[in-house]
Amino acid sequence: MKVNSAINISEMLSLALHSMVLIANNGGGVVSVKDIARETGYSINHLAKVMQHLVKAGLLQSLRGPKGGFLLKRNAADISFLDIYEAVEGNIDLEGCPVGQTKCPFSKCIFDGTIMLLNKQFLQFMKSKTLDSSLDYQKTV
Repeated sequence: MKVNSAINISEMLSLALHSMVLIANNGGGVVSVKDIARETGYSINHLAKVMQHLVKAGLLQSLRGPKGGFLLKRNAADISFLDIYEAVEGNIDLEGCPVGQTKCPFSKCIFDGTIMLLNKQFLQFMKSKTLDSSLDYQKTV
């Protein structure tokens, strides 16, 4: 079901953030892809792709085998939502056109800086929010 919202979070980012909080909530134990898929409702294949981005970024450690899964590679207090965002979406760019256009027919932005302001506030939120501050929100897998 599509939800209309002024701010849109990609499915990939949502899955990454929720997965990281679930893993952090597990108190240092290994969390399998199947467990995360069951809790989030996402497919194992889609989840596996997202988890590899998080491993490549140094946020998770991947353990293979029948009891394999994922562990946080750093302390939950040292992983911000921005770290997770950048692992799956890339850096937030606050320069240039807020809708990504290279050419504008107007001398002044028709959004009057509102999108830039929202992007700056979102960036600040993502920097300040860490996994350990989200542990109250999710149950342990």
